[in-house]
Amino acid sequence: MTRGKVKNICLWAAFGALLFFSAHTAQATSRIKDIADFEGVRENQLVGYGLVVGLNGTGDNIKSVAFTKESLLSMLDRVGINSRDGQLKSKNVAAVIVTGNLPAFGREGSRIDVMVSALGDAKSLQGGTLIATPLVGADGEVYAVAQGPIAVGGYSAAGNNQTVTKGVPTSGRIANGAIIENEVDFSLDSLQTIQLALRNPDFTTSKRVAAAVNALLGEDIAKSLDPSTVNIQIPERYRNNIVDLMTKIEQLPVQPDQSAKVVIDENSGIVVIGKDVKINKLAIAQGNLTIKIAEIPLISQPLPFTDGTTVVDTATEILVDEDTESRLSVLNTGVNLQELVNGLNALGVSPRDLISILQAVKASGALQADIEVI
Repeated sequence: MTRGKVKNICLWAAFGALLFFSAHTAQATSRIKDIADFEGVRENQLVGYGLVVGLNGTGDNIKSVAFTKESLLSMLDRVGINSRDGQLKSKNVAAVIVTGNLPAFGREGSRIDVMVSALGDAKSLQGGTLIATPLVGADGEVYAVAQGPIAVGGYSAAGNNQTVTKGVPTSGRIANGAIIENEVDFSLDSLQTIQLALRNPDFTTSKRVAAAVNALLGEDIAKSLDPSTVNIQIPERYRNNIVDLMTKIEQLPVQPDQSAKVVIDENSGIVVIGKDVKINKLAIAQGNLTIKIAEIPLISQPLPFTDGTTVVDTATEILVDEDTESRLSVLNTGVNLQELVNGLNALGVSPRDLISILQAVKASGALQADIEVI
């Protein structure tokens, strides 16, 4: 074989590899574990009420916050101190709400993070320590107990005439601050079927997930029940090793599908346009009428050595700008997201104007997408 032929073969091989790489990367696949969850494998929210002590005068005002006073008295009663006949004036105590998440398969003795938030009129939780607080679930059972020093990211400083606040000093976090005392019973070995719940429900994605699972196991055991649920019958060979089956399933690559949608946040003026948004041919004109009113002071002074007085008057100047540079723009049928954005940017529209334009295009029937206003 000659050197020229070898060179041509190498070039064709490199070109083929490039096409193979481009075809696979263009699909933008995702793992099943990134787009779906196994039903039953979930966190449980916990909440509790407690007291934070050790504050440097930034706690609740006991005279005005009755529940903080009662909680403090109850805590002192539990440790054998009777102070109900005395006058409590401490500002180093704050009533708080403690929240956390019990992870799936959390075992007794393991630790979880908790968030602590002031409930009364405390100024800051900086330097405080949470006293042992039971955390209960939705069923009213205690699943963890939280305690420890609070880490606060914000701060507040005040002087006679100015106050500086950064972040939220009345909220903090305790890393590994709660110990799990009770477990949620859930046995994988007793399952006969596995349910996959898609985070973004879609008929096409659900069908693709079921097809990927069937291709992996070589059996028709996965079925798409609805846009968000895929039911998987556990094969006999995996009855005693369900974890191995779930590991293989969650690593499967699937190409998620999504509907064409435009999401608009009216409050902040944010517009998010999906990649599959298309529009029919239409013309758009956008112009602004700007009116500026300026008050120009005029001062008239008398001549020297006269008995006149200085007179101050104002002259009003009104400027009207009809934005004559704006033109009618034509967008062709089936333009993609980039072409749509380029066309609207060519008009010099602002985010607020873009929201109005998209809503008007949708009303005309030219926008082939759903508009969701949040």
